[in-house]
Amino acid sequence: MADAKKNTVTVTQTGSPIGRRHDQRATLIGLGLNKLNRTRTLEDTSAVRGMIAKVQHLVRVEDSA
Repeated sequence: MADAKKNTVTVTQTGSPIGRRHDQRATLIGLGLNKLNRTRTLEDTSAVRGMIAKVQHLVRVEDSA
């Protein structure tokens, strides 16, 4: 069976977690983000989408194919 291309999503941190709730900071760390303008390319799963939704005011999202 050929390797299927996995959908990915690129997430960039644009806001600081300072003054935010602890769980939002933990979510950013879970996404691999902990400094401004840091970018991660992650697999597009429902779990990752849920984490992004929780901190949508602190990140910029770009869909990749």
